[in-house]
Amino acid sequence: MNSPLSRHRTALSVNVNKVALVRNTRHLGIPSVTRAALLCLQAGAQGITVHPRPDERHIRAQDVHELAELMKAWPGREYNIEGNPSQNLMDFIRQVRPHQATFVPDSEDQFTSDHGWSFPQDAERLQPLIAECRALGVRVSLFMDPVPEQMAQARAVGADRIELYTEPYAAAWGTGRQAAELERYRAAAQAALDAGLGVNAGHDLNRDNLAAFVRTVPGLLEVSIGHALISDALELGYAATVQAYQVCIGAGCS
Repeated sequence: MNSPLSRHRTALSVNVNKVALVRNTRHLGIPSVTRAALLCLQAGAQGITVHPRPDERHIRAQDVHELAELMKAWPGREYNIEGNPSQNLMDFIRQVRPHQATFVPDSEDQFTSDHGWSFPQDAERLQPLIAECRALGVRVSLFMDPVPEQMAQARAVGADRIELYTEPYAAAWGTGRQAAELERYRAAAQAALDAGLGVNAGHDLNRDNLAAFVRTVPGLLEVSIGHALISDALELGYAATVQAYQVCIGAGCS
């Protein structure tokens, strides 16, 4: 399935996992995950991302399906489901057929995503799963560390895109390592482009570090942002927060 998104500039996909995490602390159904997604879409987000882990500690199976229904009313926006294809992800892909599946090498008890796939170690198990997604019309993005030498191998197993794991960049922001880390991501993105891959990015991007990343990393199609954006929304509201992140993206694209 080709993405419906315009690629005139980097797209913002809002990860709503943390909304579900707060909701799950009570049995009242609030805050609503679908309402949060709707407000973000109304404010101009180009996509919605969820990462439904097997233990349902935040996004639940019902959320995945309710969001899929919501997204039908937004044909110009994108639904991205991420997770480990060796766990529960493939069932959702088969049932929902989102625009994009982002494969992430999380273990079941992992606190949060903290590394990308490695090649050639992961090639054999990824290749048939990528092929199945593509047969279903679902684009596949592989969560990757910023290692230029790995990008051609990601393309060789059939991936359409890579998502650069950006926590090391975020951790280096404001330190003496910032420029060197940013250069690593620039080089990795260029290697991905040279291999014929699209480039996404995500993890700990925020209003402070986003514009510089968008400005420096070539061919950046999409950023997926959850924790920082939802945290900001607690103070600013969903609409103002989405608009603030779009300003950052616009500053990076200009």
